[in-house]
Amino acid sequence: MQRMAKPHARAAIDLDAWLPAPEIVTCHERRAQADADRLWAAARSVRLSDTGTIGRLVRWRIPGVPPDQTFVGLLAEDPFTVLDEGPHHSISGLCGRIWTLQRDYAQLDGPDDFMAWDAPHTVRVLFAHWVTPGPGENSSTLHSEARVAPTDTFATMRLRALWLAVGPFERLIGAEPLALAAARAQSAGAARR
Repeated sequence: MQRMAKPHARAAIDLDAWLPAPEIVTCHERRAQADADRLWAAARSVRLSDTGTIGRLVRWRIPGVPPDQTFVGLLAEDPFTVLDEGPHHSISGLCGRIWTLQRDYAQLDGPDDFMAWDAPHTVRVLFAHWVTPGPGENSSTLHSEARVAPTDTFATMRLRALWLAVGPFERLIGAEPLALAAARAQSAGAARR
């Protein structure tokens, strides 16, 4: 039984190549009256301290992360690893037991480690963010997709139990950084006029 959201838009790269059969997929998007470069720059500037609930949750789950850390910085440092990035996209991965209160994550040395990960009783988690242009010259959309794939039946059961607890709140907090990025991009555009 999969608990999946239908992806809103395809990234510049094929997310199925990184994680083809996720148990859980979450998708968010936010349109802005800003070109793709300005929206992507604004997205890369959002800090954990700029957000409410999601920033606190990240810092609770990954102790030691400073409040002024950007989300892009967070997703580029241990326990995450950057899998692919380009002018308007970034993909990061995380592996381990995400349902424990301990920091029970694998130390990955890059994309090959993520792709080969199959340790029992764990999951692989993919975080993708990208911007698509248009319609119109001064319009673009910021997308966010997270995918989670368990390595075995035990991990599937643990993941489903975790999702029962956090899934209902994900829609409320997952889009918060995107809204901030869109507002910043639009403000920066208005200031230039």
